[in-house]
Amino acid sequence: MSSYDDYTLPLQPPVRLPGEATLAAAVRAAPLAAELKPEGDDAAVLAAWTQHCRERLAADEGLLLELIRMYLSREPLKDAAPETLTGLGLVRQEEPYTLSWLGLWAARMVIAETTGQDIPVMGSFADADAATLLHALRSYPRAERAEELEGWLKGRERAAAAFEIASVIGEVSPLSRAVGVELLGSSLGDEGRLALSGLIGEPRLGAVIAARVGREDRRPAPEELAWVLVDMAAALLEFGGETGEVIESVAMGMDAEEQAGTIAILAFGDHPWTARVLRVFIDHHPDERVSAAARKALRRLHGLADLRA
Repeated sequence: MSSYDDYTLPLQPPVRLPGEATLAAAVRAAPLAAELKPEGDDAAVLAAWTQHCRERLAADEGLLLELIRMYLSREPLKDAAPETLTGLGLVRQEEPYTLSWLGLWAARMVIAETTGQDIPVMGSFADADAATLLHALRSYPRAERAEELEGWLKGRERAAAAFEIASVIGEVSPLSRAVGVELLGSSLGDEGRLALSGLIGEPRLGAVIAARVGREDRRPAPEELAWVLVDMAAALLEFGGETGEVIESVAMGMDAEEQAGTIAILAFGDHPWTARVLRVFIDHHPDERVSAAARKALRRLHGLADLRA
């Protein structure tokens, strides 16, 4: 299958899907089921239908894009749906022509295969480790995040759960880290806040946490500042934020000369997202002085990486 577009798809919110048995029943009831004859248990039926969907959509890019468009917009078609989509049971056969449960399931699969984004399914992370949970929660609205967290906490001691999250937030992606800090600071009570406080003294990570929770007593050391700035900007970039938001998170109201000076230090922070953040300034900053500083910082970053290697 070809890619949906040439840009990173912003993180999509979680989707609610019924269980395997309900989805398999929808496959067996689809108009094309008589022709394609899905057989076996529920898992086998869904696996076979997955392959049928891949083949039919790969043969017609227009159908592929229509399915993705319907998923992203969640709006019904104005006219009758293409016969292939209704035949596969992906779109309702009568008005409103919206995606069925099976259509949501198939569109999620297609988006994962064409963009690399694995859209989370609500309620499917109760047994996940903390890093997997934080990765999934990156795109959750507040209410759904609380619901998913509640499911994850069942059967876990709150203090142990807080410790598990705290033990991984230094290793996860910037946006996952931001989610973890928020959960520990506001969703896990005293146990969460205690676990978070235990990290404040950590180099770099502690400075990021302090910046996010507004701890004035823990200012970043000079050698930590670049790491903090990149981590904050990278979280926005990871979410799919506008480039202007990413730039402003570093600029913080400074004039162009001050921004150029700040950008120059980013190369020394050794943050894994530094190059991506600098690319935003190179490609999108309106002031040539700042974009030039970003280009120079990127060259320095590559040079330092060669020295470390």
